[in-house]
Amino acid sequence: MQKLAIESLERLGALMHDILSYSELSVTPRPQTLVPLGDCLQIALANLQHHIKQTGADFTIGAMPEVIADRTHMAMLFQNLIGNALKYRREHPPRIRIEAEHTDGEWRLSVNDNGQGFQPEYSALIFQPFKRLHGHNFPGSGIGLATCKRIVDRMGGRIWAESTPGRGSTFYFTLPAVID
Repeated sequence: MQKLAIESLERLGALMHDILSYSELSVTPRPQTLVPLGDCLQIALANLQHHIKQTGADFTIGAMPEVIADRTHMAMLFQNLIGNALKYRREHPPRIRIEAEHTDGEWRLSVNDNGQGFQPEYSALIFQPFKRLHGHNFPGSGIGLATCKRIVDRMGGRIWAESTPGRGSTFYFTLPAVID
């Protein structure tokens, strides 16, 4: 009984932290500077190192651009997307590909995995707070993708996902390109 109470309090604490982080994104101005996204990606990978080793994940990472952004928010964005790829994996080790492509004055970045995937009709729903396709079968608060959307929206970009159940998902987001 005591163990259950402690686990409930830990989940509540994590939920409160996630809600505060999410709400701060809409009201707290953050300085934006020229940020190498490769550095932000490395921070996210370092933060997820335990899960990466635990799952045996394999990464393919393309060249990352520099954008005008908040370094912490960009690391948080990558960490949420990669964390989901690790969490919603299938029985074999995750294969995660991260790429960037310059098109029409913006960068289109993608995080692709070979995980569980989801039905395409849920692709917009998953970016809403507390919308969890897998219920409580997996740890988490249901705030991660909503946080990603808020970060990308604040930067003037878009975020979306494409997926095939049993074959994996690709999360795309755009960010304005730096004008030379």
